[in-house]
Amino acid sequence: MKNDRHEKHRPKTLLQQLASRPDKLFSGAFRQQVAALCFRPVPETKEIEILVITSRDSGRWVIPKGWPMKGKSLSQAAAIEALQEAGVRGKVRKRPVGNYTYLKMLDDGQVVPCIVDVFQMEVSEIVQRFKEKGERQVAWVTRAEAARRLREIELKSLVIDFSPR
Repeated sequence: MKNDRHEKHRPKTLLQQLASRPDKLFSGAFRQQVAALCFRPVPETKEIEILVITSRDSGRWVIPKGWPMKGKSLSQAAAIEALQEAGVRGKVRKRPVGNYTYLKMLDDGQVVPCIVDVFQMEVSEIVQRFKEKGERQVAWVTRAEAARRLREIELKSLVIDFSPR
């Protein structure tokens, strides 16, 4: 009996939460986010390197991402996220190169589906001081390695197929 009572108080996994509230997924209540797909050319080859960073909470590999910002375009917000989270600046395209969806756990434990518009950013500067320095790992890797490290299937595909415009 003790175990049954304990089970009731254990936090639900993301899938359990969604299974109990399928209306969340199909209500059209996706939250908008923006991300920067940061890259730099490798001078010796015709290849590029992709910037990946770790998330602050779980330590999994992601790309710089965040919420839209009042008074900023979506591409500008993506560039600001790249600077704050990874310490990089560069030229950002105004139109997204694609998007992906994922489930985000909010600070209050609620799970919300998000759609993330991804903006290409050619990095021209790496700064030494930035807002989240020391809170994340930053790595420059090949497209294939970036895709291997990232969790979201749609984002993996976007990275593998990415060709700077």
